[in-house]
Amino acid sequence: MSAAHPTILATSGGLLRGHRTELEFAPLLHHAVDLSGVRGRRPVICHVGTAGGDQRWFNAAVSEAGQLAGVEVRHLNLFPMPPTADLDDYVRSCDVVWVNGGSVANLLAVWRVHGLDTVFRRAWESGVVLGGVSAGSICWFRGGTTDSFGPELRIVDNGLGLLPYGNGVHYDSEAARRPAVHAGVASGELPDTYCTDDGVGLVFRGTDLVEAVTERPGKGAYLVTRDRTGAGVTERRIEPRALP
Repeated sequence: MSAAHPTILATSGGLLRGHRTELEFAPLLHHAVDLSGVRGRRPVICHVGTAGGDQRWFNAAVSEAGQLAGVEVRHLNLFPMPPTADLDDYVRSCDVVWVNGGSVANLLAVWRVHGLDTVFRRAWESGVVLGGVSAGSICWFRGGTTDSFGPELRIVDNGLGLLPYGNGVHYDSEAARRPAVHAGVASGELPDTYCTDDGVGLVFRGTDLVEAVTERPGKGAYLVTRDRTGAGVTERRIEPRALP
């Protein structure tokens, strides 16, 4: 079974420190599985750690978290080489793709070398739920603000563009994020931009936002648009639904 419509869950969350394990799936990651519509069997997540350099210790922690959650985790490592010559089949045999954070600039470059930009588009169109956190959120959009190049935030504008908007992550926890998004939208470097506080996710069906969801009470999502004068921006809060 797959999602009834092309679905993306773009977040600033999804994993938590575990009680007896290094990591646990947080409600946002559980929600990604729910969106896939899997029933009567163990869901399969394709975990992609390209943005962090495919760190094997982190893979092991995600696998352990998946075992605790009753989910099969497969790792799409690209270092030192992909796990298969047929990446289309590898990705489309999974129910959810979950992309972790790190360098979105490096992630996009490496993905394109291996043709994953095309692979992920086909998977999305076929009903595999695409999701992720931070770099794993920005990648699905046209672009966003990133510290991939250094501590001063810059605009990355070569995202996969499955969603024709900008994306801002960690909107409440990193002081430079909000002004960087506002400046990018005001200048036209970023299109209308959807942003998430830590613990918040945005659910898109096709290219339409259907709801914001949160694993942390009181957090918000936002849409930043260029105002009619072209001299500034307007920010509108989107109240998220609390996940169980």
